[in-house]
Amino acid sequence: MADKPSTASTSVAKATKPLARKPAKKPPAPDAVVPGGKAPAATPTLLSGGNPQIAKGYGNAPIEAYIAAMPGWKSDLGRRLDAIIERTVPGVSKAVKWNSPFYGVEGEGWFLSFHCFTKYVKVAFFRGTSLDPVPPGASKSQDTRYLDIREGEALDEAQFAAWVKQASQLPGERM
Repeated sequence: MADKPSTASTSVAKATKPLARKPAKKPPAPDAVVPGGKAPAATPTLLSGGNPQIAKGYGNAPIEAYIAAMPGWKSDLGRRLDAIIERTVPGVSKAVKWNSPFYGVEGEGWFLSFHCFTKYVKVAFFRGTSLDPVPPGASKSQDTRYLDIREGEALDEAQFAAWVKQASQLPGERM
């Protein structure tokens, strides 16, 4: 037995190998939020089609950030849509979800959203098939209808406001 090499020493050697060290914590970025401080204004990333990437949030501030980040003519259109919606549905609930602004009635769900694409802004009426007249854009979803607004096209504000008013009085989507 004395002539046999021991395997115990090799297994001990393997067991005593130094463990990999955890990387040191990085110091906070110079623009990071510090406790009690404010986050610096950052330019949102534009996703495909120029849609702004805005963090999920509720209230007017995330909507304003989304609209301000919409590129070119779309930002002016976003301000117009938001103003019409606020005027038509006083006290409207607002949120940004999935990088799109949502509008709803407290306790009733969301009735409308819009999203930037390369050549147009798509407004989604979640119960659009119940509106009179029905918005022109079809959807894969049975109830949803769309309104696509392209640069230079006139927005029929009276018709849009009528759709917003009707949509706000219907049961909304829970998302």
